[in-house]
Amino acid sequence: MAPGWLLRSNNSHTLSGRADTFGMSLFKWKDEYLVGQPEIDNQHKRLFQLADELHTAMTAGKGKDVMLKTLGDLIDYTKRHFAAEEALMLRSKYPGYPEHKAFHDKLTAQVVQFQTEFAAGKSIVSIQLLQFLKDWLQHHIAETDRKIAVYLSHQAA
Repeated sequence: MAPGWLLRSNNSHTLSGRADTFGMSLFKWKDEYLVGQPEIDNQHKRLFQLADELHTAMTAGKGKDVMLKTLGDLIDYTKRHFAAEEALMLRSKYPGYPEHKAFHDKLTAQVVQFQTEFAAGKSIVSIQLLQFLKDWLQHHIAETDRKIAVYLSHQAA
């Protein structure tokens, strides 16, 4: 079953749920998202930037090709980030690795499914999708990734 944010459309150029009219971003980095691992923190900042580019493209009414490239860039970088995070967890023998990897795999599968359906004109980029990505990023960083940082700081002590 498709996630609730996966909106289907017969018109691949339709964008739903215009974001705010004041040009404010859904994806604003805050220092409270820092986990204390510079490599991971920098990657998280880049993920916020890429998600913001997708948000900007949607609210500006960019065409399907621009949206698809922007979405592809976000997905590709997310995969690289997940691989780096997973390698760090394995190197440090992080005990929560299996569950954390499962979260990564689930999100990757969901966004790749969306990308495939969007490319085929069966889905649209919506504010609901962007809100889902924002909530996932914030929760994943604040809760799940912070656990890795705490574990690593205890290992270093």
